[in-house]
Amino acid sequence: MSSDLLALWDSLIRRDPAGRGLISSEAVRGPLCPGHFAMAARDLADRGKAVAIVTGFFIPHAEPPAAETDGPPGAALLAAALKAVGIDCRLITDPWCAAAVTAAAEAMGLERSTVLTAPARCNAWVNEFLESPFGCSLTHLVSIERVGPSHTLESLAAQRRDGSVPRDEFESSVPVETRSSSHNMRARIIDEWTGDLYRLFERVQEKRPDVRTIGVGDGGNELGMGSIPWEELVARVERENSARIPCRIATDWTIIAGTSNWGGAALAAAVCQLKGRGDALKSWTCRQQETALQHLVDRGPAVDGITGRAQATVDGLPFITYIQPWRSIRESLGMEP
Repeated sequence: MSSDLLALWDSLIRRDPAGRGLISSEAVRGPLCPGHFAMAARDLADRGKAVAIVTGFFIPHAEPPAAETDGPPGAALLAAALKAVGIDCRLITDPWCAAAVTAAAEAMGLERSTVLTAPARCNAWVNEFLESPFGCSLTHLVSIERVGPSHTLESLAAQRRDGSVPRDEFESSVPVETRSSSHNMRARIIDEWTGDLYRLFERVQEKRPDVRTIGVGDGGNELGMGSIPWEELVARVERENSARIPCRIATDWTIIAGTSNWGGAALAAAVCQLKGRGDALKSWTCRQQETALQHLVDRGPAVDGITGRAQATVDGLPFITYIQPWRSIRESLGMEP
């Protein structure tokens, strides 16, 4: 697979029709995490043996309260692709998002046993998982649209940056009581509805340096965004109280996309192509993806994270807009949409 094709696919997912801010800011401030998509895809294809994918972002104030439609579809498509090329895979989520992630897995033909539901407070579970046969063989840990805890003074100081640590700015704009909490894009703390699966990333980074980590996100509050300096994310996400939002958890590679599903889908296509199994993508047509999204909404249930409604849209995008990157990826491989 050529580097040009990987670069094309990276460009296809770096669009911001929903106006989330991170991708739109690249025209002025330059690209975030350039080259990470290609490096993550190549490492998955070269070294992947057992992969855990964490996903699920609960929207407590939606109608009905449910996991959002961004995350589980991209995670399920990536899991199906990995399975197709012989890489063992598990989807991991918390109790609030378990029904939606299971529905997304079903829509992609995955067995229910592929989905693991960790308890809300999962410190002990993380140890048990990493000591299980699958956990012992783990090569990659991936997050797709999974919220994570915000910064503290300690995490701020630990980040890599060219300049000095902006302690004064951080202390003046981030109240103590909002630190180390998971926030939605409106800067509301949602710890009450969010399991602490970020501990899996912390434990892997501490105890298992052989395991590579990948974060996929679109808004700055997701696992993996700790790879980007706090002040850079604040400058790019122009919302009220945006300083409180950035997640502190870093990953080896961080994939930025207009919607996180796009990052998962592009990664799925890249791994199949790099493994010489592009044919595995043929049945996952745009129509099939629409059916899978509707199944997720109906059976999860799941809601659009922007509108808060139980409808087959993602981040407020109508399906015809949302599916464009996947359509273009398929067309670049000579496949019918």
